[in-house]
Amino acid sequence: MYRLIKPILDILGACLFLLLFLIPILWISLLLYATQGRVLYKQQRVGKAERIFWIYKFQTMTDARDEHGELLPDEQRITKLGNFLRKTSLDELPQCWNVLKGDMSFIGPRPLLVAYLELYSEEERKRHHVKPGLTGLAQMNGRNAISWQEKFAWDIRYVNRLSMRQDVHILIRTVKKVLLSEDIARDGYATTPPFEGSKK
Repeated sequence: MYRLIKPILDILGACLFLLLFLIPILWISLLLYATQGRVLYKQQRVGKAERIFWIYKFQTMTDARDEHGELLPDEQRITKLGNFLRKTSLDELPQCWNVLKGDMSFIGPRPLLVAYLELYSEEERKRHHVKPGLTGLAQMNGRNAISWQEKFAWDIRYVNRLSMRQDVHILIRTVKKVLLSEDIARDGYATTPPFEGSKK
């Protein structure tokens, strides 16, 4: 039953969220446009049933490159405003549009890069049995401070135990995590090291 109700709750929640954060969204957009000339960052990610979609975030990095024309490491391209947006998770606000479009849910495994698709084990692919979310069980248990294997274990646990009670619990803990800016990144990385596969 909850699987049928969840999409409706997502749409209602996204509409409410956009209304509540309309002023911050406008201010952030103006600041980003004034300082970087760009507001949104988009990237292809993998959703439910391994469907590819475009995810939207506020722009937090520049396109600074080295003498060979290669992009500098992420941690060197994050702006001061971008760092603030990431620490407060405000950079994720545009994903409410992804929720409204039906690409994402508020709660679920975080959507990952398309390049990772060929690297998953069969067990890890189960994370795509549900819509990806703005926050999820893995984010409540270490976020970017834990290993990929631990993240996937939490994601699969979420899929296997999908329920309203679990989602409410995750939502409450998300508020705490955001307020305390916990587990934003792994040491030495802007967020977390890239996934290199579990099949090796």
